[in-house]
Amino acid sequence: MNLSKLSNPKGAKHYSKRKGRGVGSGNGRTSGRGHKGMKARSGGGVRAGFEGGQMPLYRKLPHRGFNNKDFTVDYEVVNVGCLEGLGLEEVGRDELVKAGLVRASSKLVKILANGKLTKKIVVKADKFSDAAVKKIEAAGGKAVVNA
Repeated sequence: MNLSKLSNPKGAKHYSKRKGRGVGSGNGRTSGRGHKGMKARSGGGVRAGFEGGQMPLYRKLPHRGFNNKDFTVDYEVVNVGCLEGLGLEEVGRDELVKAGLVRASSKLVKILANGKLTKKIVVKADKFSDAAVKKIEAAGGKAVVNA
C-alpha cells in the first residue's frame, strides 16, 4: 500500500453543476431552464398549493372550528422511571430542574407512568396520570398535587 497512490472510491466526490458557463458545459445559455415561461424567470415558480388556476384543494375543503392557542395548558412531562434514579425521598419542581429533567423556564410539570418505581418517594407536581399515582402509591410513596 502506497499513500501517494490512494484515491477516492468512484462516486465519493460529486462536483456541482456550473450552470450558465457556456454551451460546451451542457448547461449553458438557458442554464437548464428551457425557453421562457414562469419557471424560466428569476424568482419564478408556483407557490405551494397552486393548481394551475383550478380551485385548490385547501379552498374546496370546509374549515370549521378554531382552537385558541392562548388557552392551551402545556405541561413538561417526567416519567416515574426517571424519579427512581434521583435517589431523593421528596421530589418537587426544583429538584427536577437541578437534575435536568425539566427546563427552568417551564411552568407546569406532569408525572407519567412510564418506567418502574421501587423506592418510597413523595412527589410534588402540578398533574399526575392515574397510572402514575398508582405506581407511586404501590411503592409506598405519595403523589401531592400543587395547589
